[in-house]
Amino acid sequence: MISTIYIEEDVRHHHRTQEICNRFSQATIIPCDRYSNVFNSNSQNFRLQKKQPSLILAKKHKGRVLSTPPGYGIGADNNYYFSHMMNCLYDCRYCFLQGMYRSAHYVVFVNYEDFFDDISSVTGNNQSASWFFSGYDCDSLAMEPVTGFIESCLNYFQDLPDANLEVRTKSTQIRSLLNRPAMQNCVMAYSFTTEDTAQRLEHKAPSVEKRIAALAKLQSHGWPVGLRFDPLILSKNFEHDYKKLLDQIFSSINPAQVHSVSYGAFRLPKPFFKKMVSLYPDERLFATHLSEKGSMISYPENTEQHCLNTMKTLLTERVSESVLFPCS
Repeated sequence: MISTIYIEEDVRHHHRTQEICNRFSQATIIPCDRYSNVFNSNSQNFRLQKKQPSLILAKKHKGRVLSTPPGYGIGADNNYYFSHMMNCLYDCRYCFLQGMYRSAHYVVFVNYEDFFDDISSVTGNNQSASWFFSGYDCDSLAMEPVTGFIESCLNYFQDLPDANLEVRTKSTQIRSLLNRPAMQNCVMAYSFTTEDTAQRLEHKAPSVEKRIAALAKLQSHGWPVGLRFDPLILSKNFEHDYKKLLDQIFSSINPAQVHSVSYGAFRLPKPFFKKMVSLYPDERLFATHLSEKGSMISYPENTEQHCLNTMKTLLTERVSESVLFPCS
């Protein structure tokens, strides 16, 4: 899977660097001063790199724990996100990462303990419970067999009763989660689009069926589970397609035990959208009728409201409205 590994000088002797490199013993190792010299260099071809990404092992020096954007959360006052990794194994055409980064290479920050120290500091400064979201700049679990990050993260959060963790993913890499007791302050949240959309746009990601199977196993094991329908992708038979998806999901899991459900319409910052169109000029998703709303590109207002209202109606037929969180 990985044929080239770049390693920052700062982490050359780090035990996680050694462990990860041992997994790819045939990979070519290239030293670098800072990951940004490779990741942010000019004249990179994202589409070409996506076919065979390299791995970059680095240290995150600052900005490890950040406040979430407005409208991102599941009901709490104190919301933060963190990313131990940049970029994703999957290749979803609607993903904003393609518009945000120049490079398709994977960056893994191996200094996990610095992230955890920052999480503790943030938690200690708040008067009420805090939520931390993993999976904003990557898929939380997709590279878990390589990084072991979520395993380390859960070990840390089990001693932080006032801190709550969302692990957002499409991955079926759940073995480590099934080999440990479930934790009530950690929610395993799965992202879904409809079957047709997943097949067209979510390249390399596990199928909807496999995601549902993983979700069901986690719920049966006692993990709080969440559902994430963000973005909602418009289709000719939007209501029918999402009803079918929800029927699939709730035939396998207990709706009464779903922790939270969030949903939001397709939207992208204008610069990201422009870059993604240049990467995939023939992509039908970008050729649909979209409109500008301030700094964002999204569906026209009436179309967006139709999607959101339809999804809310479908969801409230299955779960309590108290667990629904629309993303603005």
